Amino acid sequence: MSFVPHSWAGFATAPVVGGVSGVVVRTCSYGPFVPRLSEFYGIAMYMYWVDHPPPHFHAFYSGDEAVIAIDDGSVIAGSIPTTALRLVREWLGLHRSELEENWYRASRPESLVAIEPLR
Repeated sequence: MSFVPHSWAGFATAPVVGGVSGVVVRTCSYGPFVPRLSEFYGIAMYMYWVDHPPPHFHAFYSGDEAVIAIDDGSVIAGSIPTTALRLVREWLGLHRSELEENWYRASRPESLVAIEPLR
């Protein structure tokens, strides 16, 4: 069963969101735009502005969602398949400092920066 803490209104793209060119966003009831930080192998990572602690991001894969802690990669809520979770944790290990910087920006709220996908 998917964990979806916010009801999604759908997808949207924007040529410029908060000064970041080419960022893909989702629209939802939580706010007008939720930036996608990265996407690879069908897994999309999003981070909400002014979200609750601990620092985390949301990983979506095939209709499932997991909330992932930035500090240790633990699953705070929800679930995604094991292989997708392994790939998300590998990506997290490579980009932890960028995720931490985005969390800080999101708490202000400021523009978030897209992160390179796992290759």
